[in-house]
Order: sequence, then structure tokens, then C-alpha cells
Amino acid sequence: MHGARAGINDLAGGIKQAIAAGIKADVVVCPPFVYVAETARLLADSAIALGAQNLCAEQGEGAFTGEISGAMLKDVGCGYVIVGHSERRSLYGENDALVAKKFFAALAAGLTPILCVGELLGERERGDTEAVVARQLDAVLTQRDGVASLAKAVIAYEPVWAIGTGRTATPEQAQEVHAYIRERIAEHDRAVADKIRIVYGGSVKANNAPELFAMADIDGGLIGGASLDAGQFAAICHAAS
Repeated sequence: MHGARAGINDLAGGIKQAIAAGIKADVVVCPPFVYVAETARLLADSAIALGAQNLCAEQGEGAFTGEISGAMLKDVGCGYVIVGHSERRSLYGENDALVAKKFFAALAAGLTPILCVGELLGERERGDTEAVVARQLDAVLTQRDGVASLAKAVIAYEPVWAIGTGRTATPEQAQEVHAYIRERIAEHDRAVADKIRIVYGGSVKANNAPELFAMADIDGGLIGGASLDAGQFAAICHAAS
């Protein structure tokens, strides 16, 4: 929940200019709902893809005042949508079942879901990281065609304990969980596990991106605060490419 219409032009323009300078990574931007259409217009002639930060779990149309459907997002130019972000889970009570429902609603609308998983500080300190991540993944994997659906998605690992807390996950800690996620999927389908992109969402910045992205199972980043600065975001994209 950042930004204003006046700043969207500068931010989108700065990112667009930076990407045009030879960045080879796939880049997606996910503005707040009210700026999605404006951002789509600003990025129309660029290689930058558009996404949203959330969507309604219900498909089609209906009396769901205040909600935004996947079909609406697709209609205004989105190709991606974030589902199950740690803040949606912690602040708004989205449980695994609801996140899974949103995941499949996104796919039904022709969107690529970016499925977020990750543990809280207490869960990590208790040694429950793998159990938590497994539970969150299994909410999708155990559904009919779950593993095949993951082939059409991106996974983002968010160590919630390392976001805005002053604590940081080392590249090795991040890699350990990314490798676990890939192996968990491989138990169902090795080809999907090898292909799927698993990106890291733990306070990625320009100064730590190269080391993080050098890890074998970290395929990119889910960028939060650093994406509000076009220069820093561009530097992260350079590290990814």
C-alpha cells in the first residue's frame, strides 16, 4: 500500500528505461489495484509484464462487494497475480485452503499465480520451517492436478522472520529452503520440480541480490520495498540477468 498516481509515472518510467538498457531477466511489476490499468498503459510498449497483489478466490462474477476477480485482472492486462503473500496470511487471516482456492482461481482466469510460502520467527526457532512450508505447498499439491498446476506457476519463499525485522537470512539459509521446496515437488513430479521457478522474497536489495541469485535453487526475487526505487530495482534485475 504505497504510492500515488503522480509517482507511478516516474517509477514505471524509471523501471521501463532501466529494463530497456539490456536486462535479460523476466520482470513483472505488481502495483496496487487502483493503479493496475494506469501501469498497464505506461508499460504497454515494454517487455515488462504486469501482475496484481491479490485476487478474489471466487471465479466468475457475483455479489462480492469490494473484491477483484481474476477475470477482471486479465481484462486490464495482468498476466500474473500474487497469492498467499505473508501479509495476506498474517494480517488478513488467509489460511492455506483459501490461498489454494485463490491459486486455482488465478489459473482458471489465465493468470500465472505467484504462490508465497514461508515461516514465522517462532516457527523457525522451533525448527518447524520445513513442516510449515510443506503444509503450505501441500494445500496445492494434494489437489486434483495440483502438481501439474504448479508447472504453470511461480513459487516465492518468504522467510517472514527476515522481512522488516532487522534480521536477515543468509544466502545459504535461503538456498536450504529453496532446495527443500524443489525436492518436495520432485516427490510428485521431477520434471515440474526442475522447471519451476522458485524466487526469494526476504528483503532482497541491490547489495545482496548477486549473492542470493548465485545460489543453485534461487531463480529470482519477489521484491518489496526495494521496488519503490527504480535505480535499486534495476540493479536487482541486472543481478538476476
